[in-house]
Amino acid sequence: MRQGLIVATLGGPPTDFLVKRWALSSLRGPTSFSVFPVTGILASDKKIKERPDEVKRVIKAGLKANRYIPQNRDGTIQSWMEWMKVDKEMATATYDSVSKAFNEDGSLPEDGLGRLIDEAKKAAKISRDVVSSEFVALAILKEAQRELGIQGR
Repeated sequence: MRQGLIVATLGGPPTDFLVKRWALSSLRGPTSFSVFPVTGILASDKKIKERPDEVKRVIKAGLKANRYIPQNRDGTIQSWMEWMKVDKEMATATYDSVSKAFNEDGSLPEDGLGRLIDEAKKAAKISRDVVSSEFVALAILKEAQRELGIQGR
């Protein structure tokens, strides 16, 4: 974009920071979009059935991270500098862009999940109704939340 080769693009964080740094125009920032799940913990039915304790440990680690990020800005920025191999300015910009996307209870935003299902149905050319319970298993999440004293939605 800075070279004038493209006129518009969709970019992930910290693109909003770079747009400001490069004095470009932003049509919409990351906080202006509706809630849409962009990441999650995936496990096969076999893994859930045979190793639920392992799945729960992974979920609990994710929940702890989701709680740490908004509560420990400086520690998160320092960790991200090391993990992403970026300077403090870039890590801070990334934090400022995405920190609000981490919910502390690990719950799935139902409206965003519905949009994700609709998009996947279009891409796969599926016309039948698809409900999240066909592929989302929340029992272990709820158990992990309970063990960590987290009130889920």
